[in-house]
Parts: sequence; C-alpha cells; structure tokens
Amino acid sequence: MRSLTRVVYLVLLVVCPPLNAADVSHSQWNQLLQENVQMGPRGQQSRVDYAAFKRNETVLDNYLARLSGVSQQNFESWPDDAQLAFLINAYNAWTVKLILSRYPKLDSIKDIDFFWSSPWSKRFISLLGETRSLDDIEHKLIRGTARYGEPRIHFAVNCASIGCPALLNRAYKAETLESQLDTVSRNFLSDRRRNGMVDGVLVVSPIFKWYVQDFSKGWQGATSLRAYLAIYAKALGLSDSEKAQLISGKLAIAYSNYDWALNDVGE
Repeated sequence: MRSLTRVVYLVLLVVCPPLNAADVSHSQWNQLLQENVQMGPRGQQSRVDYAAFKRNETVLDNYLARLSGVSQQNFESWPDDAQLAFLINAYNAWTVKLILSRYPKLDSIKDIDFFWSSPWSKRFISLLGETRSLDDIEHKLIRGTARYGEPRIHFAVNCASIGCPALLNRAYKAETLESQLDTVSRNFLSDRRRNGMVDGVLVVSPIFKWYVQDFSKGWQGATSLRAYLAIYAKALGLSDSEKAQLISGKLAIAYSNYDWALNDVGE
C-alpha cells in the first residue's frame, strides 16, 4: 500500500509540480494595468478607468483565480522579492475587484461598507489557503513580518483614492521590484501637491504619520522619520540647509490633507 501511495505521489509531482515563483505570471494583470491606468505627468499620480476594467472583469477574475491557486507552501519557497511582488499585485488587483463590486455607484472606497466594517477589513479574498481581507494582506502578510522590512510598500499598494500614491501601470515583478519601489517613492515625494516646503514648513502626506514606525525601523540606516525623509531630500525639493535642519530637528513637519475621492478617470 505504501509503495502504491509513493507511486501516486511521484506521478502527481510530474503532472502537477509545485509552482515556482517564475511560474506565477502577472502578465494578465500587467496587461490590464497598461490598458486601464493612465499615468499623470512624471508618474506622480494616476487615474484608473474602472469602466474599462468592468468590461474586462473576466480577465481580472482569471488573474485573481491564478493568485488564489498558490499554496502557502509554494509561496514560502520563493525568494523575498518574488513574495513581495506577489503580495503587492494581489492587494492592488483585489482592491480594483472591490471597487468593481459597487462601481459606478460610489464616489470613494469608503462608500463601501459591510455592516459597519471598513472595506479593508472585509474578508473576501481567497489567498494562500485562507479567506483574507485587504488589511490581512497589508498589515499581516507584508507589514506583520520582519521578512521584508520594506517601508516603500506604502507607495506601491493602492487604496483607490486620489490621495494615495499612484497605482503603477505595470505589475510588480521580482526582477524589477527594487527599481519599481524606488521610482514610485521618488515620484510620490516629488508631488508638490502633497509633499514639499510650504512657508518654511515641510508638509508631507499623512501616510508618514499613519505609518511612522515603518519609516523608522532602520531601512537604509533611517531610525526616524526625519532620517527617512532626508534620504529623499532631493525628491522633496529641499536645499542643503533645509536638509540639515530636517535632520537636526529644526525644520517643522506638518501633514497635508488626504483626498479619499475615487481615483477614477472621470474624477
């Protein structure tokens, strides 16, 4: 009996081998992004054509089904960059799916509620063997582990709002993840509508207030928000003296307003 079981197992390995990271193609998601996301000047903002996404929802559903087919065991066997790219893409794609569930009858993702729970806490995502929420992906799978230690994910995961960093019009990939995270970070920080000097005060997105701990955990040696922002002094438009004041604590920091309006092309 044991020998028969072993034969069956070996046959299954040949017919249905474990998925490698390279086997999980994000090409469908990449194509949808290319067709339906309009990047603004210098990549600082983007708008999403949700009506067009709605017309291609079957393609989106096929992609999400592919993500759902990845087991926790397979996922754990991948390199960190492949895991993180997978999770960012999953978050963004399921956020679009959530918007489509009510589109066009909403002006903000906050209009979606589930018996007084937020849209981010609703468990509707089949991922890595469990039914999860968007909060689970961001705060448990990404932020809740020391594995990645990557504060720049806050410029990559998209909350379908104008105040959010731009939804990139390309899928994240392991082999390009570093350059993609660097690009979206610099693009967002160079957006003077949300980040920059105003009357002698450095005004930045409230993202930096909400997740201040993430920006103070030692990425690139930054153990404080000020040290993190100093890394991007050029993108923020700071002079050398303003950068020095930022580091020394003499430069005041304030937070801009966050626009929760839907990042639709019609907005």
